[in-house]
Amino acid sequence: MKETLADDLNLLSTFCGVRDLTTLSQSALYQKYNKTKADAFILFGGSILAGIDVMITAMKNQVAKHYLIVGGQGHTTDALRSKINHFYPQIQTKNASEAKMFQDILQLKTEHTTDYLEEKSTNCGNNISNLLEVLATNHLPSNTLILCQDATMQRRMGATLTKVAPETTVINYASYEVNVITKNNQLQFDRNLLGMWELEHYITLLLGEISRLQNTPTGYGPAGKNFIAPVFIPKDVLAAFYRVAKLFPNQIRTANSAYA
Repeated sequence: MKETLADDLNLLSTFCGVRDLTTLSQSALYQKYNKTKADAFILFGGSILAGIDVMITAMKNQVAKHYLIVGGQGHTTDALRSKINHFYPQIQTKNASEAKMFQDILQLKTEHTTDYLEEKSTNCGNNISNLLEVLATNHLPSNTLILCQDATMQRRMGATLTKVAPETTVINYASYEVNVITKNNQLQFDRNLLGMWELEHYITLLLGEISRLQNTPTGYGPAGKNFIAPVFIPKDVLAAFYRVAKLFPNQIRTANSAYA
């Protein structure tokens, strides 16, 4: 049972945490999209702390013309503050936006900052609308955008952008890849990631995402709340979702009305 559960969780995480590039490099970009730089690379504040290292790699490899961090205060902010207080106690977290906290860590680690911050958004929807507003206000092109969000939320973020800006080429690059394994008859992650969710919360996030991605009356697709472009969910992913949901019936994350 536990091996099957690990397999199911990994199937869900692979589906949610899409990466459209084999590596975050100009060569990988050119191979798939026939260009060496995207218009912008965007890190979203909903990511775990490991997302900063992905941003650093993106900047080092010059995969975009501009770099942004997007994130105000939402359902993940308090957890992010707690992790930052633990790993980076010198960073000010009180009343700080996700974008500002990530920017401060980036500056601490590299002495560099991104080009722009967006600090007012509270959810995936206005993450995207506010991002597009920042780009437009600063007269920045948005033909090709690399989105980097927490792996659990990556596919939904891409579908949100496709919904509101269908002419934009969306390149997904989830902020981490991780597998669940069984060791000593216990489920655990196959590697340590800075600021990673507790496994129980990770399961909650994955279940909540599949619920949202479904194009049903209760989902976020056109047949439901119409927040995102339609997402095709393969049968094996849906089957895995229902098996995991049956084991954890009380762990499907509902939307927080404060951040809806």
